[in-house]
Order: sequence, then C-alpha cells, then structure tokens
Amino acid sequence: MSKIKKNDHYYLIDGSGYIFRAYYALPPLSRKSDGLPTGAVNGFCNMLFKLLEDSKSEDNKEKPTHFAVIFDSARKNFRNEIYSDYKANRADAPDDLIPQFDYIRKSVLAFNLPSIELLNYEADDLIATYVENILKAGAKVTIVSSDKDLMQLYKKNVRIYDPMKNKFINNDDVIKKFGVNPDKVIDVQALAGDSSDNVPGVPGIGVKTAAELISNYGNIENLLNNLEKI
Repeated sequence: MSKIKKNDHYYLIDGSGYIFRAYYALPPLSRKSDGLPTGAVNGFCNMLFKLLEDSKSEDNKEKPTHFAVIFDSARKNFRNEIYSDYKANRADAPDDLIPQFDYIRKSVLAFNLPSIELLNYEADDLIATYVENILKAGAKVTIVSSDKDLMQLYKKNVRIYDPMKNKFINNDDVIKKFGVNPDKVIDVQALAGDSSDNVPGVPGIGVKTAAELISNYGNIENLLNNLEKI
C-alpha cells in the first residue's frame, strides 16, 4: 500500500462472503477419486473468474489496476475478547465446507491474485483499513461484497458492488437500509445492535427508531448529552 498512485483503482473482494455464497447457492460436488467436496471451490472460482472478466470488459468504465481477495482469518477475533457472545448465534461451518477453505485460498493464488488475511481480524476490518489508506493516497476503490456492514464505507471514490444483487450500491440504498447516510450507519448500528452478529442494541430501539434519533441529534455523543431532555 506504500506505492499507491492517484490513478490507481483497487478492487477489494470479500473472499469470505464469496465462499458462503458459492457453497449455499450451488449444488454439492465431490472429487471422484476420493470424495473430497469441491462444490464451493468450483463455485468460488467461477464467480471470481466472472468478476475478473467483467472488470476488463469495454462496458466497465472504471477498470481496476489492482485486485485483492480478503478473507476472515478465523471464527473468533478481537471482538470476542470484548464481547464473548459475538456471533455466538452462528453455527460452525458445514463439515463438507471446512476442507475446501484451503483449496479456495490456493485457487486465489492460482489466479495470480493476492490472498490476504490477518490473524484476529475479519475481512471487513482489513477492507476498511485498505479503503482508508487508498483514499488518503487519492486513489479509488471498489468493494465487492454483499455485507451490509460495509455500506458505511460508501463515499466519494468508493464504490460498492453487491454480487448477490448484481448491482452497485448507492446512497439511496444505504438510506433505505439504515435510514441515514453512510457516515451515520455506525451510530445507528450501535443503538439498534445487530441480531445477525448476536450484538444487542439498546432495549426497545430498532433500526427505524435509531435512525430517527441519529437524524435528530447528529450522533450518539449528542444524543447522550441530551438524554435528560428526551
């Protein structure tokens, strides 16, 4: 990242999201010689190949100069040290998916792309950090992910492509989802919590109420300072 140029355009791919989409969207496959499950590997490679081909097409006016595929490093991370029940509601990966993880990472290298992960962090964390560094250098970035948490990163010079919906996310999509602009999404989530990650919010406050409060008070700090007046 130290050599980022202003005319660079980075494609950051949420590899972990791709894995589970490939696994659940496609029928199971296995290697005839030993029965090794390969459905997720096959689906992942097909999706990645299509993305690479589409990015080079004449229709794409924002062609990438760099690609990176980013993965979660493990089931648990630093958030579990802060809150032990973080994502405790999620089941372990299916038994037939687990042996495919390593092959998927190797397939990324076979595409001659960097496969990135960092112990104790999620793909989201790395993507957000890379986005900040890329923008500081004056370059552009396209995030390829269906993860709603990454919507908070949408801003000038940051595109978000949702491969599940086959569309680019815009500001209206963020407002429709969270009721606020991208820079306020983190405040709304802090109030409402996130049931998919097993993170509780303030009792009795959902996304709609949280959005109204943040819209009225600007941020959580102002809201807390005005609690006596509410």
